[in-house]
Amino acid sequence: MRQSLHLSLVFTVNPETGLKAAPMAEWNAYYQNEDEEGEEEEGEHSGRDYKITGRDSLVFLVDASKEMFIKGEDGEPSNFDMTMQVVRTVYTSKIISSDKDLVALVFYGTEESKNPRNSFKHVYVYHDLSEPGAKRVQEVDALRGEKGAKLAAETIGSGETSLGDALWCCANLYSDIKLRLSHKRLMIFTCRDEPHGGDSVKDRQARTKASDLKETGVVIDLMHLMKPGGFDISLFFCDIVSPPEDESELGLQLQPSDKLEDLLKRVRAKELKKRALARLNLCLGEGINVAVGIYATAVAARKPGSIKLYRETNEPVRSKTRTFHTQTGSLLLPSEIKKAQYYGGKEIVMERDEVDAIKKFDDPGLFLIGFKPMEKLKLHHHIRPAVFLYPEEDEVKGSSCLFSALLKKCSERNVFALCRFISRRNYPPRFVALLPQNEELDEGKVQITPPGFNVIYLPFADDFRTLDPPQFPSASQTQVDKMKEIVSKLRFKYRSEGFENPVIQQHFRNLEALALDMMAPEEIEDLIMPKVDQIDQRLGPLVQEFKDLVYPAYYNPESKPAAKRKTADTGGGAEKKPKVELTEDELKAHVQNNTLVKLTVPVLKDACKQFGVRTTGTKKQELIDALIARLRS
Repeated sequence: MRQSLHLSLVFTVNPETGLKAAPMAEWNAYYQNEDEEGEEEEGEHSGRDYKITGRDSLVFLVDASKEMFIKGEDGEPSNFDMTMQVVRTVYTSKIISSDKDLVALVFYGTEESKNPRNSFKHVYVYHDLSEPGAKRVQEVDALRGEKGAKLAAETIGSGETSLGDALWCCANLYSDIKLRLSHKRLMIFTCRDEPHGGDSVKDRQARTKASDLKETGVVIDLMHLMKPGGFDISLFFCDIVSPPEDESELGLQLQPSDKLEDLLKRVRAKELKKRALARLNLCLGEGINVAVGIYATAVAARKPGSIKLYRETNEPVRSKTRTFHTQTGSLLLPSEIKKAQYYGGKEIVMERDEVDAIKKFDDPGLFLIGFKPMEKLKLHHHIRPAVFLYPEEDEVKGSSCLFSALLKKCSERNVFALCRFISRRNYPPRFVALLPQNEELDEGKVQITPPGFNVIYLPFADDFRTLDPPQFPSASQTQVDKMKEIVSKLRFKYRSEGFENPVIQQHFRNLEALALDMMAPEEIEDLIMPKVDQIDQRLGPLVQEFKDLVYPAYYNPESKPAAKRKTADTGGGAEKKPKVELTEDELKAHVQNNTLVKLTVPVLKDACKQFGVRTTGTKKQELIDALIARLRS
């Protein structure tokens, strides 16, 4: 697709060399694409900081036999209807979160056949392996409900089953993709534990083709659905599916799904790929390194940034900035642009290599400094969200064993590890506390909390502030006891997943309505709004009792406070802060000690007026340069 090019011209010149020494704050602005200047995510471990090579791919292989269309008891949806709802949910989530991933929908056990080169009978490729879009979501919507079942019967029908041919067809879909794929997954949805009815030839063919797929890196998952008499995975599918990637998946593979919520939960658990933000070495001493991965346990959801389009063709516009010489008009290469820092009133000019050497403190990694008792870690040390540390056995053999030993000893002795942490190349070092976290299992022996270390970022001394909090009258013990009663009545178990951001949800509902040509966007419930009726019902007379204890009988919260009388001393006007005037000796002392930057812009302006210094601008650095030139002359 043709891309329109927007060119920004930046003319800079130095009278002596013909080149401009760019200030530190502008270094990154010269060769930064403007379309990448969107809203920056907090912290160093935002999703855009770490590039994932390749795209994820997912193939839905759905059984189209007559058993899949049988409705459940009490009007519950059929297995086919539940599967289409799951496919639609994944399509829409992919469009929002990772629209570059590839998704396909294939039916097997059909009467009609539709696949590349029509090589396989009873296999219908409804969607080939490509990026999801609004048209695909609409086509999946058409297969839902009673009308969808009739459309499926007319379009694909139900016929003989050959899972081996279906897997072969899926292998061809993967082989036709020329893009680099980082992760390949295939999900089988069926309610038949013996799809071939005991045909040993077809069973053997399916096992062989499944083995071939797994050798090429395709992960095969079984999303088995409930059927009368139960689903026995050992009859056939135990040889088809891939082994669980970790112990937490064992419970998910054994039990069939009979509800839409359970099926959605299983698909999300499989479909979401656990990606490390970074893989580093944890240095425990000289020559002792443990390979670890850093994972973000929670990432803030934000609306995606806008994309600039060319108004005539609606094609994406790619913006670039280039620097040109003002006199010759020639393009300046990065090597021809120098960088500078003002220090002691002088412009210190440096080459790019010198800047890179200054910025580099050490190689990325974690370096163990020592151990501290757990009580040394305070609540006010929290300055940003923590990340999670887990061993990477594939990187360095023996990492899991040594990591487990360190975790066990820290837990037994109730201490945390103090480390120096450099997350990426040319990033400044941080001090972090490695807080041990032991594994937790539920009643079904399924992992709830993984074992590892929570990486707590520790503040520097400059991060602490001295506050002078305002003084208010203290509450009496009776008032405190009454408020405790109110708080105890309003308590509930908080779950972060129970509260969605209404602004983001409404944003995506609007986009979905526009993309799918809906009459109106789907309404959302704002879960963060207080439920006033329930609160009043729970509290009863407690609110009025608390008001009687705190406020006097004549108090009216809606009335405006009485205006303050103007005193004769102030002359009826607001009290102004006295001007800060500096003597020439004080200014010279500031210049000598390089502390002019600590003065505010109004103080610097007043000093310039006081000594008759003319300035060409009003920026702080320009005022400082003018004062330095005046005092040194």
